[in-house]
This record gives sequence, structure tokens and C-alpha cells, in this order.
Amino acid sequence: MDEEKIQNFSKHYTEDGLWKKIKKYSKKVGSSAMYAILLLYFVLQKDEVPMKNKAIIVGALGYFILPIDLIPDVALGVGYTDDIGVLLAALWQVSIYIDTDVKIQAKEKLKDWFGEDIDTSDVDDKLV
Repeated sequence: MDEEKIQNFSKHYTEDGLWKKIKKYSKKVGSSAMYAILLLYFVLQKDEVPMKNKAIIVGALGYFILPIDLIPDVALGVGYTDDIGVLLAALWQVSIYIDTDVKIQAKEKLKDWFGEDIDTSDVDDKLV
């Protein structure tokens, strides 16, 4: 999905909506998708990130929140494939802003939700 299409979903983003969806679906989506979401969320909080990049992040998070996806979230096994694809595309676009502090913040939040034994290497490896 290209940058412009991702940005179109920004109207669906609210911080409250994001946290509600995370709370409801974090176990179903899994730690890798939640890590990607948290990375984007914490990059969004950084003052030095340009508005264009923030618009990409807000669009991707808005797509995640959107109740009607290209592939419904209730579809077993594939329901979050499109969400994850959009999140990874956004991560790639803003990866220059994902520093050690952002990763630490995201991993600490993951530990709260999933415990100490989380593996973020599949997302971290894509950011290199």
C-alpha cells in the first residue's frame, strides 16, 4: 500500500481508539504486530519527526483501528495480514526515527502485556 493511501486512513486515528483496539485485540494479533504498533506510536510522540512522517504513522494506526478492513479481522489466520502489511510499510517509511529509546519504550510496554519472554527480532530485523 502506498504512502498516500496509508495517509487516507488518518481520519480513523485517535489515541483513545488505538488503546481500545490494542486492549481488545493484543493477544489475538500477537507480540510482533503489537511491537510494530508501539514503535509507530512512540515515533509519533517525537517532536523531531516531520509532519509528513507523522501523517504516515497516523494513517497506519488509523487503518489498524478501522473497524472495516480489506480482510476482516475476524477471518481466522489471515484477518490481520492487511493490518500488519500497512504497519510494516509505515515502519519502513519512518525507520530512520526508530532509535534505541523508541525500541526500549515499545519493548517495556510489550513486557507489561506479554511477559518477559518476548521476541521482537522479526520486526527488528526488517528495520535494519
